Amino acid sequence: QVQLVESGGGLVQAGGSLRLSCAASGRTFSRYAMAWFRQAPEKEREFVAAVSRNGVSTTYADSVKGRFTISRDNAKNTVYLQMNTLKPEDTAVYYCAAGLLAMTLSRHYDYWGQGTQVTVSS
Repeated sequence: QVQLVESGGGLVQAGGSLRLSCAASGRTFSRYAMAWFRQAPEKEREFVAAVSRNGVSTTYADSVKGRFTISRDNAKNTVYLQMNTLKPEDTAVYYCAAGLLAMTLSRHYDYWGQGTQVTVSS
């Protein structure tokens, strides 16, 4: 059983930055690929970014490339999402997820956090 808890969301002006954190329970964090997804009100959940078990390989949605950076610290059982140059269309609930591989479809992930709200004002 893996428990994930996101933090760091909030309200920010367009062009600003936020850093999300996702803390994982247990001692097997390094065995999982980690990802961030987001879901805007009345919209489908969409892939944002993923990172491999060792943190070397990363994947980003086209909409966030060059602005967001995913990273992990296995010693701290934590994955991060640094979000820069935020836009109003980035407004959503952001979820972290753990799975065996860094895939872009939500069905490949076994564990999910509760989500953290990110609101970007124009």
